[in-house]
Amino acid sequence: MQSSVTVTPAALPAVLLHVAVVRPVFLWGAPGIGKSAMIRQFAEGLGLECVSLLGTQLAPEDLIGVPQIVDGRSRFCPPEQIARDEPYCLFLDELNAASPDVQKAFYSLILDRRIGTYELPEGSVVVGAGNRATDNALARPMSSALANRLVHVHLRASAADWLTWAVHAGIHPWIVEYLTQRPDHLWSPPPKSEEPFSTPRSWHMLSDTLASYGDAVSGPRGTEIVALLAHGTLTATHAAGFLAYLKTVRNAYGLDAILKGDARWPAAPADRDLLYFLAETFRARMAKDLPADKRHASPAVRQFAFRAKALLVELAEISLEIAQLVIADDEHGNSRLPGWFLVDAAKDMPRLVAARAGK
Repeated sequence: MQSSVTVTPAALPAVLLHVAVVRPVFLWGAPGIGKSAMIRQFAEGLGLECVSLLGTQLAPEDLIGVPQIVDGRSRFCPPEQIARDEPYCLFLDELNAASPDVQKAFYSLILDRRIGTYELPEGSVVVGAGNRATDNALARPMSSALANRLVHVHLRASAADWLTWAVHAGIHPWIVEYLTQRPDHLWSPPPKSEEPFSTPRSWHMLSDTLASYGDAVSGPRGTEIVALLAHGTLTATHAAGFLAYLKTVRNAYGLDAILKGDARWPAAPADRDLLYFLAETFRARMAKDLPADKRHASPAVRQFAFRAKALLVELAEISLEIAQLVIADDEHGNSRLPGWFLVDAAKDMPRLVAARAGK
């Protein structure tokens, strides 16, 4: 299931506070963006215990319970994990990955808030979560009867929200600094093959492992250690970018220094990865700071654009290929940089723009 209307982690608590208290909610989102943690935090904020049921590990009888003879009649006794006296948050994790029989067993619990003769205590909330089939994750089709019993909310990853949280959560400073420069590397679409990919969860894992190694990551074998950890948790291109960023830190390179003229583009063949990282960061900076309409450019922005054109020329002298990547369209054929800047740049570097047009 896809939706053009999504919420960020920062906006989710308010949505759940108004919706989940009156109707059951199903939270959709890609793997690793923190759905489960956010629901537990929401329950904690309400002062409710969060009871998690993992759909992939349940059978219908785990919900319905076992029969008991009472006064000559059989009555199903729901499991202790569900049948509670005090209000709580029932979290149905990976609900859409459960078998059809298990999904069907949840119908009355989700809509009528009851199983057999047991009713959820007043003040309880029911929230489900799951991945989408398009995420190459374990997911089964959700029946129309189940889907129609839930309010569907779609969560998207937000670098701004995650970085705000990370600063106070003890995330390794290298990661915070890197994602501040490259927020687009926080998350990547799940690959179709079995390989690591970047998510808020994987960056958190990388932070934990860096912290576990301690000072060793800054020692003689630091580069080797960080390479092992980064490539074991992140998308390959993001891992390479992170390693190149650390190289800038260790070698006093930095985009700001290059923009100010205090440093030059690294030209040594051994620094090719560093040059690529700086060029990508340079493109991201221009995309962020240059307005779509030149008329809205302040004198300071015009000065930045002038300096950017000069740096593109210098970059092209070192590597025409990397300079082309800076001004190249994105994967959908859309220009990353404003058209007016590219037109102005053509006057100063016709060879580069001609090469771009001929691609």
